[in-house]
Amino acid sequence: MIKSKVINRIYDFASVLLSAIIAVGIIFTFFFKLSVVNGPSMENTLHNGDRLLISSSINHFEIGDVIVTSQPNDYEEVLIKRVVATQGQTVSFNPYSGKLIVDGKPVDESYIKEDMVYNFFMQQEFVVPDGCLFVMGDNRNYSADSRMPGIGFIDERYVLGKVIYKFGDSSLFEKGSS
Repeated sequence: MIKSKVINRIYDFASVLLSAIIAVGIIFTFFFKLSVVNGPSMENTLHNGDRLLISSSINHFEIGDVIVTSQPNDYEEVLIKRVVATQGQTVSFNPYSGKLIVDGKPVDESYIKEDMVYNFFMQQEFVVPDGCLFVMGDNRNYSADSRMPGIGFIDERYVLGKVIYKFGDSSLFEKGSS
């Protein structure tokens, strides 16, 4: 009798534990992912080593969203960048001030670390193709992003998800947060 109670308790514990493991597995396979920031390209918003929670169930991206993409690139890295333009929009830069211009209008970017220093890419105008995003790091002078041919436009099908939480912060991650 005592043996059967012990066996039932072990069985109950094991079934609860297995159910919890399966539930967590499903949640982190279909709805959320974890990521770690590697490098300074998103400073001062995100720093090297920051741990992030990504919502992988979001498939519509807006300007200001911080995303994680696995699109193949020359750096052979997963990238964490901010969406600055979506399909059909035109991106350019003021060569004197370094300010981002989208559809002919300067963009207020209080989240960037510093204004961009003049470079070759400021002479170009980019029109974002359908199904793609133009992304940039918040630390513009130290970011490999859509301005560079080795990365280019990000195909939305390669976006792993949107950053929704930075561990260590007391609030959810929001657009333009720093």
